[in-house]
Amino acid sequence: MNLEFSILQWVFMVLAAFIIGFSKAGIKGLDVLNVLLMAVVFGGKASTGVILPLLCFADILAVIIYKRHVEWKYFWKLIPAMIVGVLCGVWFGKGIDEQLFKRVISIIIVLTVVIMVYSERSKNTSFPSKLWFSTGMGLLAGFVTMMGNLAGAISNIYFLALKLDKNTFIGTAAWIFLVINFFKLPFQIIFWDNITTQTLLLDLIVLPALVIGFYIGLKLVGKVNDAHFRKLVMAITFLGALLILFK
Repeated sequence: MNLEFSILQWVFMVLAAFIIGFSKAGIKGLDVLNVLLMAVVFGGKASTGVILPLLCFADILAVIIYKRHVEWKYFWKLIPAMIVGVLCGVWFGKGIDEQLFKRVISIIIVLTVVIMVYSERSKNTSFPSKLWFSTGMGLLAGFVTMMGNLAGAISNIYFLALKLDKNTFIGTAAWIFLVINFFKLPFQIIFWDNITTQTLLLDLIVLPALVIGFYIGLKLVGKVNDAHFRKLVMAITFLGALLILFK
């Protein structure tokens, strides 16, 4: 990989790193923006190798801050299915059409958000506790995270449906993605050859932007109450899916 980039490309990379930190601090739903910014610079699949080490570092920060706020029963409900989804993504990842894949995923996210909003209005709270729901969301999240680091939107929907409080939402998600993102690393390195010494050097260069984003995100999320947090995450997730669909 050539590290000679234009000023605009550097701006995109620094902004993407900032958004990763900002999102991992608790302002959920912005993941799609860092994916799109990095994809503009590197292309869809190549960008996943640049993003993943940054995600791993941000996950460590998130777990340090939110380590006490985790609901382990939801962690264990989601992790096995996510691992299977990641392995499916490794297998199918080389031949799938990236644009078609992202559009299909965005449609699924939009429809799921609509169903969730409807269920809240109708006071139907039974489906989030069903095994088919946690398994299906886990498989989809694992597959999507391997293919394009877009699982944040899927996990957001899952945790919103469970009506977790803000800190438990963030803490449980932090532990799940710490495990899953580190699980993905060897597949990106060995099978996809997406992580190299050059991509790691690039990650080091933009790492300060991630740390700054994480700090600002922590300050902001502390000012948001649970009710507003739910609405904020739902709105950003929905808009992010539309952005993928129509970009």
